[in-house]
Amino acid sequence: MEQPWIKHPTILKGQTVDLLPLEKIHFEELYLAAVDKKLWELIPIDCSEPEKFSAAYTKALTEREKGNHYPFIIYHKQTEEIIGSTRFFEIFPDDKKLEIGWTWVIRKYWNTAVNLECKLLLLTHCFEVLKTRRVQIKTDQNNLRSRKAIEKIGGQFEGILRKDKIKDDGTSRSAAYYSILDDEWEAAKEKIQTLLDQKNKA
Repeated sequence: MEQPWIKHPTILKGQTVDLLPLEKIHFEELYLAAVDKKLWELIPIDCSEPEKFSAAYTKALTEREKGNHYPFIIYHKQTEEIIGSTRFFEIFPDDKKLEIGWTWVIRKYWNTAVNLECKLLLLTHCFEVLKTRRVQIKTDQNNLRSRKAIEKIGGQFEGILRKDKIKDDGTSRSAAYYSILDDEWEAAKEKIQTLLDQKNKA
């Protein structure tokens, strides 16, 4: 039987956070982190609602079984609590490409080293373990904070996919697409490490 491209369990260990494979036992604590509606304002699904949270994260586990997604919880080492989630998805082993997304952290950790460290862990695994050739990142066209953050870590803007998703409220979301390629990784890694060092010194 062919080995899966992303082996299970995949655990990514950092200084501030560890990325641990999502399991059903995490749902209760993860939902307590997800109840803040502010987290979901620019995301198509409002997972602050319990039914939508349960459906979305149960589906994430089902999709992992199929090899389509690989969801993580973001575990804060000092406080020993779950502070968010992220994942690999749009996984295409034959083309050596995937997407990083579904990323959120509780507001307490916005504008800290957490998101940068998550991106460094995920991208390092992509390019140095999985040997991806392309990693895609997308965000709401109107999410300027997220777009700026993606550009700062070396994401190259590729364009807007118009009316890419239908949101919970029935409106359409247009998505800004970015990517980092294997031959851009070393430069991007240096950028992320520099930004991370600055955050940790602040």
